[in-house]
Amino acid sequence: QDIFHDHTKPLHLDIGCGSGNFLMNLANNNKNWNYIGFEIREALVNKSKLKLKDESIDNLFFAFGNAEYLIEDCIGKFPADIVSSVSFNFPDPWFKKKHHKRRIIQPQLIYKIYQLMANGGYISIKSDVEELFEYMDLTINDSKCFITYDFQESEILDSYNPKKLKTNRENYVIGKKLKVFEKLYKKI
Repeated sequence: QDIFHDHTKPLHLDIGCGSGNFLMNLANNNKNWNYIGFEIREALVNKSKLKLKDESIDNLFFAFGNAEYLIEDCIGKFPADIVSSVSFNFPDPWFKKKHHKRRIIQPQLIYKIYQLMANGGYISIKSDVEELFEYMDLTINDSKCFITYDFQESEILDSYNPKKLKTNRENYVIGKKLKVFEKLYKKI
């Protein structure tokens, strides 16, 4: 309640928000939602917070730390119906098999998101690495907490990203004529 001017708006969490540019764009273009960006690299969070001071954006907050611990800390502290969506946009693929345990989407994180999220909430994933995308898809489906879902056109207008804004990475991938793998899941 101390973070946002209007804490009753639906809340979107962007896990691994990087530089925060995408979230700043979202928050500027959709005042009907609040946004929190989680990032494990402190320097990026500090830069994002500095950029945020120069803007008049009252519906965005950046948090430094491990997303799993941050989400665990939020369970029971946020109103039960406030976290309406979570996004994972182009996370680090950690290609080496021995590093797969470092990938952000892990079964325990998905379960904690399920515990925190409002009924009917959404997870959105995007990647330009097919093997990572398949891993994320399998992990979310195996949780049995979410089902694959397709937004109806009318629902997009009420979503966290009604103008279908793109991340810097997504624009880069599209510019290189590479494939963006994406999927949406709904909490059951």
